[in-house]
Amino acid sequence: MLKTNQDRLICQSVVGEITSPLGSINPYRINPEGHSDIYPGVGGITYNLRIGDPAGGWFADHVEPGVSISNFTQFQGQPGPNRALNQFSCAGNVARVISGEAKGQTGRVTGKHGGIEHVLVDFAPEVLDKLAIGDKIQIRAHGCGLQLCDIPVKVMNLDPALLAMMPLNINESFKNKILTTTLEVPVTHTIPARIMGSGIGSSHSASGDYDIQLFDEPTVAEFGLNDLKLGDFVAIIDADATFGRIYKTGGVVIGIVVHSDCVLAGHGPGVMVTMTSRDGQIAPRIDPEANLKTYFARL
Repeated sequence: MLKTNQDRLICQSVVGEITSPLGSINPYRINPEGHSDIYPGVGGITYNLRIGDPAGGWFADHVEPGVSISNFTQFQGQPGPNRALNQFSCAGNVARVISGEAKGQTGRVTGKHGGIEHVLVDFAPEVLDKLAIGDKIQIRAHGCGLQLCDIPVKVMNLDPALLAMMPLNINESFKNKILTTTLEVPVTHTIPARIMGSGIGSSHSASGDYDIQLFDEPTVAEFGLNDLKLGDFVAIIDADATFGRIYKTGGVVIGIVVHSDCVLAGHGPGVMVTMTSRDGQIAPRIDPEANLKTYFARL
């Protein structure tokens, strides 16, 4: 097991309620080819889309798997409670239903979606059937400040227990007589930073995500992106998210696919950042099982 500072981390409650899907006065969304249609989107309880399912191929736009929650409490006129929910929740955190017919049932956080500022939670199908819009869900937020002690790779948005379930390795090798240390991380796909879209340029990655644009067919074919799944761990090559999401030659970002594909220009399956190294000290290793569904089964 990798040595971390998890014994120094705070575990604290944050809470949200299940949101409703949203509609607009003009419901049409136009894709880059000029075709318009009306698509299911963010929010609500999505019964037939969970981690492990395909991220693309649906008649959908930005659909969030499982349950979408927000904290609508207004503290002195500011959205501070929802910011806390989004900033402190981490993938793998235990989420417990505290109101409604499913009270007492538990699930796990799968990601965070920027713009709409939702936290996403996975529950078993029999629990989804008992949930209702407005039910409250409390999360044991644990993972903010998580650090690896033996390698300078920044970690964020991960529960320490989830990190411990991931088959990570620290490798050492000599290059030009200089000892180089890298963290080997299993991922399902590598993605070139040139196709990252909405969300790039954010000043931090403690909440939200950024999108993989899938509109360029040659790039999609080259990197095998047609079979991306929700919950996949992926590596973005030539990118850095240490203090904001940027393009950086040699950098590597690891993230989780958190929401479905999109039709809007500049958008696509969303990736929540979990690790980053501006100097390329992350070595992605392709593993088709590198998905939250796999790791949750071990927790």
